[in-house]
Amino acid sequence: MASFPRDRFDDIPSDVDRVGAHRSPRKRGRGWIAFAWSVVATAVLVVVGLFALSFFDSRFQLPFAQESATPSETPTVIETAEPVTDPSTLDPAYLAALTLSVLNGTPTQGLSNTAGDQIAAAGWPNPSRAAASNTSEPLTIVYYSNPDDEGVARGIAQLVGATDVQLSDAFPTAAITVVLGADYVPPAAG
Repeated sequence: MASFPRDRFDDIPSDVDRVGAHRSPRKRGRGWIAFAWSVVATAVLVVVGLFALSFFDSRFQLPFAQESATPSETPTVIETAEPVTDPSTLDPAYLAALTLSVLNGTPTQGLSNTAGDQIAAAGWPNPSRAAASNTSEPLTIVYYSNPDDEGVARGIAQLVGATDVQLSDAFPTAAITVVLGADYVPPAAG
């Protein structure tokens, strides 16, 4: 190892307590400031991520951004029509033009297909099937948009075991719409 002659920088005064790099001591509380900034940054990233997820996935909705559905006033229908339980008694042209849909309002997958098959097997036109926007419907309800279809709606309600039949224009894609609820009991496999 090389040895160098002593110079003025080798003598350290005795009243100086510094060793190594000459930095001032850290101020108290600096660790909490860094922690607070990291919490704020995490919160911002989470919020931006949730907004991005709701933008790219239409099924995901932010809890505070959900629109509360205000149910439209649906008039209470007094049973005035007899249930039509046999579709062969109807005019074939009417039956060919009749549009039906089944919406699964439960978290159980495949119930709309089960109920749709049940309706088609009874002789009714094959209904379209889909998941409802709300998967926590408590009751199975049959909606019809034309007062002339009330008897058919009541017959389909009896077939699927619906709790209620209502006149409503909430489902414009079909003349009769069955919304399955938690009370729907699929038919036993035979």
